[in-house]
Amino acid sequence: MRMSANVTSIDSKIQWLERCAERAANWLQDLIFPPTCGNCGRVDFRFCAGCLHELEQLPIEAHLKTLPEEGEELDAPLATGEHRGVLQNAVQAFKYNDATELSERLAARLIVALLERNWQIDVIVPVPLFAEREAERGYNQSTLLSGHLVSALGIPVRADCLKRVRDTKQQALLSQLERRKNVENAFEASEEVKALSILLVDDVITTGSTLRECASALRAKGADRIYAIAISHA
Repeated sequence: MRMSANVTSIDSKIQWLERCAERAANWLQDLIFPPTCGNCGRVDFRFCAGCLHELEQLPIEAHLKTLPEEGEELDAPLATGEHRGVLQNAVQAFKYNDATELSERLAARLIVALLERNWQIDVIVPVPLFAEREAERGYNQSTLLSGHLVSALGIPVRADCLKRVRDTKQQALLSQLERRKNVENAFEASEEVKALSILLVDDVITTGSTLRECASALRAKGADRIYAIAISHA
């Protein structure tokens, strides 16, 4: 028993040292290559206070996106605004430039849009990243957004209900047809989604290919209703 406690103590110290090393590395990187605001370019901020205020003042225009070649996989894909200007820059800073502090403000837009809908939802499912991609980025932006919805909506997040089973190219770099092929059969759902009403959470809806494939995997396992929400739509 004493040996087990000692091992736990050593593991805790190692984890603490790893966190310290990571913070030191991040500090050194910011010192040499200081971050710049993803909206205005101001140095030393990933998203400065002025641009945060601009983002918060941006109207929420909840919009049901009509997808090309729309089928029966998704019941209603919803976004909070057009993917341009400060909203586009905020999404890109959040997704690609480690501006995770934006997650709460962006999730607030999702909450307002969802409260205007009478959707009956059992579980929230973030669109998954491939494991290696998530490890490289350090987080899944959809999971961070989903976490903020729990307390506001009282609906549990079940990231384990859907996984990405193969790596895919970055969708933003592909044509509409290439997007469909890129994510085809890239997701696998759990048996536990049977008869559930599910809300998929993502950052941007463009052609809807990713959401459609996620929904197809969920339908294959017997999900009842599948809604989707994103911060912006292209």
